[in-house]
Amino acid sequence: MTETTFQVHIPAPLLRYGFDQSVVQRRLVEWMVLALFTEGHISSGKAARLLNITRVEFLALLRSRGIAYINYTSEELDEEFEAVEKLEVLPNR
Repeated sequence: MTETTFQVHIPAPLLRYGFDQSVVQRRLVEWMVLALFTEGHISSGKAARLLNITRVEFLALLRSRGIAYINYTSEELDEEFEAVEKLEVLPNR
């Protein structure tokens, strides 16, 4: 994968939290990929490839960051609940 270099200015107080150049680099790339995913620009598979991790590891990263993998609209969520309610009334087989 090709790379481009940017100059990033980090406020000095952030360095107190243990950030060094490698941590900043990793976190910025992670943040950009997560932003692209949550905005719907890339799939989970593409996001995982950009971070050089597996799709399962990417899903775990989403979970650790509190980001929903499936983001239903309120209408879609209503449809899902209706479908579940219909399943509950079916007799056991």
